[in-house]
Amino acid sequence: MDKHQLRKHFKERRAALSEEAIDTLSLEISNRSLELPIWDKTYYHIFLPISEKKEVNTEFLLHILQGRDKSVVVPIADFESGEMLHMLLQENTLIRTSAYGIPEPVSGIEIAPKQLEVVFVPLLGYDTKGNRIGYGKGFYDRFLAQCSSECVFVGLSFFEAVNSIAHEHADIPLHYCVTPEKIYSF
Repeated sequence: MDKHQLRKHFKERRAALSEEAIDTLSLEISNRSLELPIWDKTYYHIFLPISEKKEVNTEFLLHILQGRDKSVVVPIADFESGEMLHMLLQENTLIRTSAYGIPEPVSGIEIAPKQLEVVFVPLLGYDTKGNRIGYGKGFYDRFLAQCSSECVFVGLSFFEAVNSIAHEHADIPLHYCVTPEKIYSF
């Protein structure tokens, strides 16, 4: 399958999931993530899920990070520039849903990508080599390219890996992907 077909395939699979299934699978992903060798870091970047797109609910992971007193950073997407800003999530951070359906902080303290140590990456699908497929706008590939070479990229998925995804030079692979059943290491 090409990228267009894979996007359609994974969107259809997610669309078939009930809200209850999403919460159950998301909790399993969060619990499984505790097995990763990443919990000694300080700065963690996490996406806030677009519920209409039935993304992994990162609320459970957010509670783990906050319970461990980690610095949590969340993105703001600029669709005009194709870039993202990265804001420190604090107790008083106001979150608003953008015109694109993305929960984002209204304002806050900006954190440079080089400062991040772990990035939880949204995706539609991924392969056994860590190549991922997103919505096709390239936001995360541009962002991950700005991170430190020491930064760990962790995909979160309801589904298992496919054999192969065609990738381009600008595509940034994952280090890990966490599913409800297992952790893939690349």
